[in-house]
Amino acid sequence: MLIPIYQVDAFTSRLFAGNPAAVLLLEAFLPDATLVAIAGENNLAETAFLVRDGSDFRLRWFTPRVEVPLCGHATLASAAVVLEKLEPGRSRVTFHSASGPLPVTRNGRAYVLNFPARPSARVAAPAGLSDALGADPVEVWGNEFNYMAVLASAAEVRSLAPEMDPLSRIGRPGVIVTATGDAGYDFVSRYFAPAKGIPEDPVTGAAHCMLAPYWAPRLGKTDFHAYQASGRGGEVRCRLSGDRVELEGECVFYLEGRVEV
Repeated sequence: MLIPIYQVDAFTSRLFAGNPAAVLLLEAFLPDATLVAIAGENNLAETAFLVRDGSDFRLRWFTPRVEVPLCGHATLASAAVVLEKLEPGRSRVTFHSASGPLPVTRNGRAYVLNFPARPSARVAAPAGLSDALGADPVEVWGNEFNYMAVLASAAEVRSLAPEMDPLSRIGRPGVIVTATGDAGYDFVSRYFAPAKGIPEDPVTGAAHCMLAPYWAPRLGKTDFHAYQASGRGGEVRCRLSGDRVELEGECVFYLEGRVEV
């Protein structure tokens, strides 16, 4: 079986930046074990699998280890594949996913994702978090998806060098680290998810579904220009709108080919 594959750098306007995602076009979803194996072979933070559903698509995302319920950058990459490669006359597509319908609209060179917000509540810092991060959070927030450690400064976020093994046992699939922004950004962040097979995710759309509701009352605004300060780095425009978050970013195509399974 030959399966079309694309590799796309998402949340960036230049090659070799942002977050790379693989996008595979299937006639029907393969067994989960095969999808995990393909994602492991790609060895990217996420691989997206698309199956056509009328004029829409069904969408699933896998890390090299597990399936995840929501992924921003691989959805952005999937939209670019559909709207630039498969049906370049279209300007909108809806993906049906474990997190419900996810509409994506083209806006010039960028794409706007409409995702569910992920509110959080302040919690006690879990045992070992400060040691694993190598920093003492000012606050810790949490929901079923992630912990979020708020640090005193953007410089502290940028300089973190966490210990991944203890971080993988912290009790949530991932840990967001954030602080008020520098260099013209409203806030900065990083995202670590070694429990899911992703030591550090370069640019994480789903994390901004938790970040935007947190920062809105603190900054007194709902429209943000954010920066994820990984080694590759990436800019995310995000807007909080009720119980939804809009994420906007660009994509650059890197690779197109066929996978033989």
